[in-house]
Amino acid sequence: EDPPEALHQKRNEVVRQLTSLQERSSQVIEMFSKKDVAEVVEKHRDSQQLWDFLSDNYKFERERLDDVFHYGKFMYDVGNYAIASTNLDFYRNLAPADSKYYSSAQWGKLASEILQQNWDEAMEELERLKDNISAALHLTYSEVLVQRAWLIHWGLFVYFNHPQGRDSIIDVFLHQKPYLNAVQTMCPHILRYITTAVVISKRRRDGIKELIKVLQQESYKDPITEFVESLYVNFDFDEAQAKLKECKTVIENDFFIVGCLDEFTENARLIISEIFCRIHQRIEIDMLADNLNMEPAEAEKWVVNMIRLAHLDAKIDSKNGYVVMGGTSVPVYQKLIDKTKDLHLKANSCCQKNRQEAHFGNLRTFTEID
Repeated sequence: EDPPEALHQKRNEVVRQLTSLQERSSQVIEMFSKKDVAEVVEKHRDSQQLWDFLSDNYKFERERLDDVFHYGKFMYDVGNYAIASTNLDFYRNLAPADSKYYSSAQWGKLASEILQQNWDEAMEELERLKDNISAALHLTYSEVLVQRAWLIHWGLFVYFNHPQGRDSIIDVFLHQKPYLNAVQTMCPHILRYITTAVVISKRRRDGIKELIKVLQQESYKDPITEFVESLYVNFDFDEAQAKLKECKTVIENDFFIVGCLDEFTENARLIISEIFCRIHQRIEIDMLADNLNMEPAEAEKWVVNMIRLAHLDAKIDSKNGYVVMGGTSVPVYQKLIDKTKDLHLKANSCCQKNRQEAHFGNLRTFTEID
């Protein structure tokens, strides 16, 4: 059966639009492919310097720049994300930050990299967007809040696919106050993903205290957040076991964290065992096996591995079937690490605030006193 006439007309319109945009943007694309232009683009990130170079050497006019954006957006709409990414990058490098399509080009570039699964490039785009949102002084507070909420949601695609993404979730969404504020104000359901990242992260100790404070302040609850609260707040191991079973169902049906199921389950068991051992002096291996849904022999191997990973002062009495705990005092150097671990984040936050104040002329000027 032949397609409806309306589809033929639509196709002809799309082809006509594509041909027109290709013709209007071809000169710009050809110009950017030249070696000397590529070197200048790489060397100078300031749009005005690029404009001066292109105007002097290639008689480039501003009216042609919008054609590059429209061609890039059109290629994105038809699913050619590689060409879309290239053209949107051209536009963004040349256009001033306050230009009409600058923000759309930024988000389009990020979306193109995500859809191509270029996770390293997508991570770079996220960082660039973060900086631009912080520097966007023409936006109101509520507009900035919305922009950060959008970045948080788009960031889930990147952070759960990039090798260092889980740690980035903790660093950005939990430790950086502007983004934690956006989570609490606009999208508290993101706490599910922050909690998941903390549970499976090797740097769990860096985020668990802050996470507990946030969870106790918020009304949002799901099995993943309740699992953490049952352990670290209520110390209810029966509830934790029940919530862990519910977590499996939640994770299996969540697009972003379905790939973390095995890792989450393994780390959740490790947390249960570690906390259980820290609050008891002597533990029956059979009882621990019941809590972990394991056979006693398997549980004993698990405990050996857990003691090694958690650096617990413990011994296993295999003859009598016990785990005997020793002292659990925290070394002085570990206390120092815990106290200073967030200093670099606080320093970055202060620098960012100072840069914003500088645009308003609110910073003091210090002069040398004779």
